[in-house]
Amino acid sequence: MRGISAAPNRIASYSVRMTDTPSPSVALDDQLCFALYAASRAVTARYRPMLDEVGITYPQYLVLMLLWEEDGQTVGQLGARLALDSGTLSPLLKRLTAAGLVTRHRRADDERSVSIRLTEAGRSLEAPACSISAEMIGALDLDKAEFTQLKTQLRLITDRVAGSRGADAKPGPAA
Repeated sequence: MRGISAAPNRIASYSVRMTDTPSPSVALDDQLCFALYAASRAVTARYRPMLDEVGITYPQYLVLMLLWEEDGQTVGQLGARLALDSGTLSPLLKRLTAAGLVTRHRRADDERSVSIRLTEAGRSLEAPACSISAEMIGALDLDKAEFTQLKTQLRLITDRVAGSRGADAKPGPAA
């Protein structure tokens, strides 16, 4: 190839390091987004067989966890906590309802608002879910301080990235 070295420089030449931040790069191993993506896929894949045993998907598990914390939340409250829009959350809730794990009711004080409540079958999954949580904590092999620090860092990334999209940016589709 003409004028191209065998090992091209993958760091942007326009990078001016004024702070102690990573240089821009297009090398896959340099990408935080890929590390997050790979970790997310690995964690979700580890959850899958355990959740299959109790008959729920990972997104359903997230909804159930919120309801185990506080039953009777509205669709809007659940969506806000999970960062899901109603177009994504509604079909998920319909499947949980069809499985007999939750009920949906219009709120008497606001007919536009729908409240989600656990059924007895939904409540009965809390104990097996606690075992799933214990299994995942063991798989991560982090001590309590590392576990807390990792959650803090991930939440900081989420807040910073979501906050940097600007006031007029619309949320992207849920992954």
